[in-house]
Amino acid sequence: MTFSIHGLAVARGIAIGRAVLVASSRVDVAHYFIESSEVAAEIDRLRKARDEVIDELQRLQRDMPKDAPHELGALLDVHLMLLQDDELNASVVHWIKERLYNAEWALASQLEVISRQFDEMDDPYLRERIADVEQVAERVLQSLKGTGSLVTKVSRPSRPQQELQLGDTDVPLVLVAHDLSPADMLQFKQSVFTGFVTDVGGKTSHTAIVARSLDIPAVVGARTASQLVKQDDWVIIDGDAGVVIVDPSPIVLADYGFKQRQGDLERERLARLRHTPAITLDGQKIELLANIEMPEDTQAAITAGAIGVGLFRSEFLFMGRQGNLPGEDEQYEAYRRAVDGMKGLPVTVRTVDVGADKPLDDTRHDAAHLNPALGLRAIRWSLADPSMFLTQLRAILRAAAHGQVNLLIPMLAHGSEIRQTLALIDQARHELDRRGEAYGPVRLGAMIEIPAAALSLRLFLKYFDFLSIGTNDLIQYTLAIDRADESVAHLYDPLHPAVLRLIADTIAECDRQGKGVSVCGEMAGDVSMTRLLLGLGLRSFSMHPSQILLVKQQVLRSDTAKLAPWADQVLASDEPSGLMTP
Repeated sequence: MTFSIHGLAVARGIAIGRAVLVASSRVDVAHYFIESSEVAAEIDRLRKARDEVIDELQRLQRDMPKDAPHELGALLDVHLMLLQDDELNASVVHWIKERLYNAEWALASQLEVISRQFDEMDDPYLRERIADVEQVAERVLQSLKGTGSLVTKVSRPSRPQQELQLGDTDVPLVLVAHDLSPADMLQFKQSVFTGFVTDVGGKTSHTAIVARSLDIPAVVGARTASQLVKQDDWVIIDGDAGVVIVDPSPIVLADYGFKQRQGDLERERLARLRHTPAITLDGQKIELLANIEMPEDTQAAITAGAIGVGLFRSEFLFMGRQGNLPGEDEQYEAYRRAVDGMKGLPVTVRTVDVGADKPLDDTRHDAAHLNPALGLRAIRWSLADPSMFLTQLRAILRAAAHGQVNLLIPMLAHGSEIRQTLALIDQARHELDRRGEAYGPVRLGAMIEIPAAALSLRLFLKYFDFLSIGTNDLIQYTLAIDRADESVAHLYDPLHPAVLRLIADTIAECDRQGKGVSVCGEMAGDVSMTRLLLGLGLRSFSMHPSQILLVKQQVLRSDTAKLAPWADQVLASDEPSGLMTP
């Protein structure tokens, strides 16, 4: 039966495919297709992993102390029984044979099916027994690590997709999960999934931001999607309307297939603007820059026609490392690759910005803090660990020897933080001098993402060459709204008069002092905001590569001389949203 689930539209486009349900604890499981000729070998991998766990449990039974609790022996018996259950093993093998899933994916898929069955049981005791199944599956997954497929956490790309047909193992797949961390999202860059749905998240949560950067359809804040959608269901993700359609009828499927093709044609038309300079009708030259997460993203930036990188989110180099943070040489190579990838165009590297909805991992971040968004994050985190910060600064300075690099500092609010940061940058230079290491000059910039910073512009502009307005956090902190919480997502308003005033004043003060200013938050890539930002005087936008051509199209149709008076009216209004049509 067809039904729909409503959430928040965060990444445009239509995705159609079979649902893959993934519990957050198993997101790291590699998802890739195998060839038909590899089925027997993959089943053998699964069998060997299972046998290894059986041997391990049997050894534990043999070596169990005589005074061990009786319950422990009974638990091992249950786990051994599950491992040797023919029906369970046959179900996992089915996913390998019929869907051509790799062994880890097949096991995770069957575990989701079983979990759903246990959830529907009336008896509380029986419902809780799913924990035993999960523990057994986790042991087998750990064993599979040693047989080749979990050595890297990034999935191998799928085979080319064919026409969507029932029963075809090459149909597109969409992922349905309760939540995805930023580190999990990075796996999509080489995964088999063409779209995703999460129960939680807001329009400017980092899950949504990375989805837009990958240019894949996504819906977040769908609340119960992971409970309502079943493994292998046919699903349509409408990333434009924020709707997920489950088990669509042939008519609905055909209609969305047409919309999907229309979207592809629109992207082809936009691609023709790639080499067109971003100049308004009245001759104003506009900078359109790219936001990236990894050095490899520079290719997408170049393809989209970006004239530089306005924000390299360096924290993605640090995530998921389980305390083993990247060293100076590893970071230097990453920044150098980004500089080389931009072929002489400028690259702005933001120092590590972790905390709140971007924790590194359990070894470096305590999720039990009462309010992580107001705690030790971004520059506060860096200043609390000078050794780590100096390592990053040295790596960035060394990369600047290869091209134009700008150094951007996040979440500054105090003069003391500014002075500490500048002192450490000088120290990093002195350390490189002592080592005889080559490094280059950098322009220094600060993020304006805290109201206190936006109200202290003269202080900031005494020390920095340019400012970058991070609208996501600026809105969050100005309106006291957690941008990752869908329960208050409706109150997250980029057009709130207080937010617009802070943005307008920042642009105006930078213009008065002849300092550069850009917007690198989500507002920069939101085409409904382009004309307003142009009218407020903004001339530099930094956004996800997937949004650049859409914003350029809007720029080419705009006359800033006519937009300025209208923008003043919006700025003076108590209800700016009612004046958004110039």
